[in-house]
Amino acid sequence: MPIQARWPLQAAWQCFRRDAVLRGWVASGLAMALAAGVSLFSNPALAAHGFALHGDLKYQADFRHFDYANPNAPAGGTLTLANPDRRTSFDKFNPFTLKGTSAPGLNALMFESLLISSADESASAYGLLAEDVTVAPDELSVTFTIRPQARFSNGDPVLASDVKYSYDMLMSKASSPGYRSMCTDVKAVIVAGERTVRFEFKQRNRELPLIVGSLPVFSKKWTAKVPFEKLTFEPPVTSGPYLIERYDAGRGIIFQRDPKYWGKDLAVRRGTFNFARVAYRLYKDETAKLEAFKAGEFDAIVEYKAKNWAKSYQGTRFRNGELLKTEFPHRNGAGMQGFVMNMRKPVFQDVRVRQALILALDFEWLNRQLFYGAYRRLDSWFSNSELAASATFDGRPSPGELALLEPLRAELPPEVFGPDVVQPSTAAPRSLRDNLRQARRLLAQAGWTYTDGALRNAKGETLVFEFLDDGGAMSRVITTYVRNLEKLGIQVNQRTTDFALYQKRLEDFDFDMVSIRFPDSQSPGNELRDRFSSEAAGTPGSDNLFGLKSPVVDKLVDNVLHAHTRQELVTAGRALDRVLMHGYYIVPNWYSASHRVSYRKTLAYPERLPYYYTAEGWILSQWWRTDLQPQAR
Repeated sequence: MPIQARWPLQAAWQCFRRDAVLRGWVASGLAMALAAGVSLFSNPALAAHGFALHGDLKYQADFRHFDYANPNAPAGGTLTLANPDRRTSFDKFNPFTLKGTSAPGLNALMFESLLISSADESASAYGLLAEDVTVAPDELSVTFTIRPQARFSNGDPVLASDVKYSYDMLMSKASSPGYRSMCTDVKAVIVAGERTVRFEFKQRNRELPLIVGSLPVFSKKWTAKVPFEKLTFEPPVTSGPYLIERYDAGRGIIFQRDPKYWGKDLAVRRGTFNFARVAYRLYKDETAKLEAFKAGEFDAIVEYKAKNWAKSYQGTRFRNGELLKTEFPHRNGAGMQGFVMNMRKPVFQDVRVRQALILALDFEWLNRQLFYGAYRRLDSWFSNSELAASATFDGRPSPGELALLEPLRAELPPEVFGPDVVQPSTAAPRSLRDNLRQARRLLAQAGWTYTDGALRNAKGETLVFEFLDDGGAMSRVITTYVRNLEKLGIQVNQRTTDFALYQKRLEDFDFDMVSIRFPDSQSPGNELRDRFSSEAAGTPGSDNLFGLKSPVVDKLVDNVLHAHTRQELVTAGRALDRVLMHGYYIVPNWYSASHRVSYRKTLAYPERLPYYYTAEGWILSQWWRTDLQPQAR
């Protein structure tokens, strides 16, 4: 049961992080073998077809298609999907601006970037709009050459000036602040030729060439009549495989594959985006959506609620085989999902209070009673990954971690130098009562004692806060959690609000506690600044919902960003994870290592699954229909 991701403000940003290039950069002096078997850094003038963070690129320059794509997949038919999140309407086609709600599917189907990631490598990217890329000898700039055949939907060539224009718009205050945070170290974008664009950097940051290579590119003509921040239903002028065919802002949108799509024969596109049309239908709530799927109104659904998966996917269409249900394994890092405590509010500023609130969550009961044993407890910001502090042999800092932590010892709690944080459990011989007793002791140490039917401080003030909810799948979990808090004498006001107001309050940091899922990354990088940096804490709309302002965390994030090798990245990631977990900024929830998908039997997918993928993106880009005559691409 995931927590609702943040839309519309972070819609473009989160899709960008999931679907664009996986983060990272080549270590200084690390030999990156290309098709010719040479090192990028041994000849800085050599233009490469892609980047590998560690070792060799899997695919050489003459590769024909990604192994997880079916180059012989039939093209044609319509894929009908439901709204992939809780948006029930939309009022614009611009997924990057702050105001309003964008239509579903825009990022994946219409917008392209200079580079595209490989879903079976943890940190590799290959040319999409760009045919090659050159890194300067001092690593302070990167130059992309745009493919001569690259075209926008209006027939115009994609030029370097369009890349610069797109960058300037994304860096404007009208766009999500996540883009600006990721590109903090970009000094300038230079149009060096009609099809040549150079990004210059303020300092060495091995991730930056891949970051700027993954930014969406669109035509200047999109805003020929309307300023970027005021775009509503002006169709985007983009280079992607689909165009908007028609729409109804309150009911749905239909995309049609562009018959003149320029990139259909590229190796990175072969066997992908096989449907002639992609339609989204909007449903008012999750129950209506599920019942509509079972009635045959759309083709596939990704299920996030364990109870639904166990109990609701049954009926005539399942019995006769018309509808199928499958769990697809993945190797994605789990990211972090949990109840965020906003430390801008005084009630959460004492670490002992935050620890007590974590002790009140009974995961074992929830997993048994509500989730049908489907989940594992999150114990790290990088769970299901080698970057987790808990992945060390004995849970204690390695020598490499200590080398990063020791200079900061005076600013860190001593517990950081001991075992990693173990999440509280109610499995025998422990119990919820034991955990609540421990929580009460911590609260008393923080000055909160039970008096006159409530938890009060020395001034007689009660410990009270609001839990903001958008009425989604987490509501019953929140209610159970609140009951446990009430046993401690904590008063929690559950506030359920509509989706638009919910998003606005998140953007303004106007909440006490809220349920959030932060996306995963196989190679975390500059997105950590948007999530944890002191600067982001004061930037409305950033991922730093906690209000975390810590010079120590800022330094550890920089260590991750400037890691030279995978081992250095792992070490820096574990040190950061260790400090964050000992800060107790979030009540960790749970994760699953598989995608639960139900679909019509007339849909098919490649035999070879990708390693790192989202279920929705995989269905859109890799699946096809088996019940219609294929159409020419």
